[in-house]
Amino acid sequence: MNETKMDWDDLRLFLAVARHGGLAGAAGETGKSAPTLGRRMLALERAAGLELFRRLPRGYELTEQGHDFLARVTDLEAQIRPLADPPGGRRRVLVKISAGTWMTKVLCEQAGVILGEDGSAVLRFISADHVLDIAHREAVIGIRNHRPEQTGLACRKVGRVRFAGYARDGEERPWARVLGKTPSALWVAENTDGTACLEVTNPRGALDLALAGVVRAVLPTFIGDREAALQRVTAPIKDLDHDQWLVTHHEERFAPAVRQTIDRVYRILRALHRGPGSGPGRSRKASRGAS
Repeated sequence: MNETKMDWDDLRLFLAVARHGGLAGAAGETGKSAPTLGRRMLALERAAGLELFRRLPRGYELTEQGHDFLARVTDLEAQIRPLADPPGGRRRVLVKISAGTWMTKVLCEQAGVILGEDGSAVLRFISADHVLDIAHREAVIGIRNHRPEQTGLACRKVGRVRFAGYARDGEERPWARVLGKTPSALWVAENTDGTACLEVTNPRGALDLALAGVVRAVLPTFIGDREAALQRVTAPIKDLDHDQWLVTHHEERFAPAVRQTIDRVYRILRALHRGPGSGPGRSRKASRGAS
């Protein structure tokens, strides 16, 4: 049997299971779930034509064939590791985080907190109004407006998002109309028909125009309430209320750098939705609303 003709990833997982004496410890090291590791070890045994482990209640114990296999794979590891390790010996994991415009803004402001002091991850923020396919690794972590129905994904509810109209003052001003298919953009288009408006292609443009005192804009309350120059000019728009979910790939989430990133993002989102802009609130000045 020639180990060099086998998948190095399977051999790497074998080393972790053998050294930890079981699946739980290996899962923590490799980022693979215990069921996945169990399946990969069975497949490796079939490919090698060997019985590598005795599967005991307390863990995985190497057979005599397993000990011999371990020695050969360890030698192979010593040859491969210098080629696989990056210069300086420090490996960073790319963690792609997808979210809409407003949540990406929040996460970018908290990038230092998400990175932490360990610096084990390289963050890539992907701002997109469409849903990226986490199951096929277009992103590792996603912030979603609905609970996913795809298999192979894990999710946690983080809070409830609310929207309201904002402006610099209570004067009648045109509405900012975002050209897009998001629920808030569609709501503005449907509820301001026939009224004066300014059109923008990006939601951030609506915020900039509102801050300039030119328009009224529909914004998430966690954005609008944080802007000292703005005030609510409508009641919360119930039609736009929705739950928010933190979604990850079922297996990717076990990788240590990904796990840390998920936990930090979760704490940021929970704090955000518990903040002043998370509740129904009230307008600081009476308004005629969106009509």
